[in-house]
Amino acid sequence: MKKIHSLNLPDGRVVPVVTGLAPDELAEYLPAPATVVALVDKQVEPWFGRCFAGIPYITMVADERLKTLTTLEQLTAGLLAAGADRSTFLLGVGGGLVCDMTGFLAATYMRGLAFGLAPTTLLAQVDAALGGKNGINVQGYKNMLGTFTQPAFVLCSTDALASLSDRLYLAGLAEIIKIAIACDASLFALIEQRADAIAARRHTTLDEIVRRAVDLKIAVVERDEKEKGERRKLNLGHTVGHAIERAADDVLHGEAVSIGLAYAAHFSHKQGWLAADDRDRIIALLRRFRLPVTCAIPAADLHDAILRDKKKSGLRLHYIALEAIGKAVEVAVDLSDRDVFL
Repeated sequence: MKKIHSLNLPDGRVVPVVTGLAPDELAEYLPAPATVVALVDKQVEPWFGRCFAGIPYITMVADERLKTLTTLEQLTAGLLAAGADRSTFLLGVGGGLVCDMTGFLAATYMRGLAFGLAPTTLLAQVDAALGGKNGINVQGYKNMLGTFTQPAFVLCSTDALASLSDRLYLAGLAEIIKIAIACDASLFALIEQRADAIAARRHTTLDEIVRRAVDLKIAVVERDEKEKGERRKLNLGHTVGHAIERAADDVLHGEAVSIGLAYAAHFSHKQGWLAADDRDRIIALLRRFRLPVTCAIPAADLHDAILRDKKKSGLRLHYIALEAIGKAVEVAVDLSDRDVFL
């Protein structure tokens, strides 16, 4: 069932985030078709063609190793070849990587284009497409170049999730579990209770948890759009997660975040903040969805990758820990202790 969520920005703009859209409802949100050029994940090209017939587009391969300045230059050349100018509206259709690249390209091409997003993965619908954070990687380090640039809209279709592989779908669940752990114990409990329906991709349950996750993300972004304070808690699991992505080639973002969540739970319990029962519930729920909770990367390699984290100042790191399920807190971690997260 369609629901329109409103992201109210400090400058008075409102970004509509529409969940539960049927495929034939998506195109009605576009501006005049003659002005639109789309950036499309090659894997969802057939779905894009059914939903946005007649819209010119450029395809890209959604590979984290290609989220680079080189790819940005290639996409820029594609826009030039398509005749894109400042009146062009850029539409991003794909997962989190495509959403990031679309936002960054829109923010920089001819000093700024309007753009919208139609995220096609669970991870993108509840996280990457929301809140205006866009970025590209440099030398394998996550989002070292980036902007805060808000889309004109975000269009989420449950139908788009049907074609995801089990691995991609379950990786996306890690971001929903993350925001529940960070912000909403009742959503965490709901996911526990309806785990079988979620694993089976039942639309009614899936629509509900997506709507709730979107509402949580919107509420945080409205209070802290530029990540100066509260929004940082949505980085739960991402410090270790990004380090794992840097050190391993065969891990999805959601899988790395899952491991990062497990590390945060163990770290928080070791510090005496998180109860053992809450730690065990977190680990059990991640395992219920076949998400990883450990990694074989040597601790020294992880530590070296964490030393490049954007949230670091000297050897002090802004790290998101837990006091309880539903209550994330920011703490300062001393990275001179190489075993701090073990």
